[in-house]
Amino acid sequence: MKFTKMEGLGNDYIYVYGAPATPEELSVKLSDRHFGIGGDGLVLISLSDVADFKMRIFNADGSEAKMCGNGVRCVGKYVYDKGYTKKTELAIETLSGIKYLRLFVKDGKVDGVAVDMGEVNVGEEEYLDVAGGVRFIPVDVGNPHAVIFVDDAEKAPVDSVGPLIEKHKRFPGGVNVEFVSVTGKNKLRMRVWERGSGITMACGTGTCASVAAAVKKGICEDGADVKVQLDGGVLDIKCEGRKVVMTGPARTVFEGEIQC
Repeated sequence: MKFTKMEGLGNDYIYVYGAPATPEELSVKLSDRHFGIGGDGLVLISLSDVADFKMRIFNADGSEAKMCGNGVRCVGKYVYDKGYTKKTELAIETLSGIKYLRLFVKDGKVDGVAVDMGEVNVGEEEYLDVAGGVRFIPVDVGNPHAVIFVDDAEKAPVDSVGPLIEKHKRFPGGVNVEFVSVTGKNKLRMRVWERGSGITMACGTGTCASVAAAVKKGICEDGADVKVQLDGGVLDIKCEGRKVVMTGPARTVFEGEIQC
């Protein structure tokens, strides 16, 4: 099977064009960083009946995700760079709806992508009786998030508290957990525990959720360009009302073939 390893701010996936059998098992096998290719999961790309292309995402544990912001940017780069399309504005079908991409091309290759993430729904702050008590803001960006504001995201207990919240009965299907601190005017620092993958270098939907929650709390300005520092780099997010647009890089790491 031919594959392409790609990453968006270190959030790395294995990309395959087509529909291989048992993708859940394949994702677990290929994502292993010692005995496989290594990655946060598997992304399958195919033609769509309702959009330009369709994307399916499987986490490193084999569970299927509804959406991945870093992943969908890489899908845009994949189909353009490989000649499947010459359009610079694309519609990508996902389990959380159709996402609209604008590709930025340099020297014939995509080096950045803006994604219209659609509408975001931000709930009221809630309390969870875990780790001595945690307050979070529930956010839906087509997939579920629990955004926690902390004094210093660098020191946040992502690896210990993240999995407790992910598996909490409050979230029957699991949840992505973001730990966010303010570093300046319309500037945030975010670290993430992703549902089904654990700690990752970046999470596009989590970044959008964090900015939306920050706007609701009055920490960031509505309609402002907010820069969010992740472990893997910086994403630019604009949250205006309930609409969110994410802009960031997409990069091909390497390509190859593997016997499955």
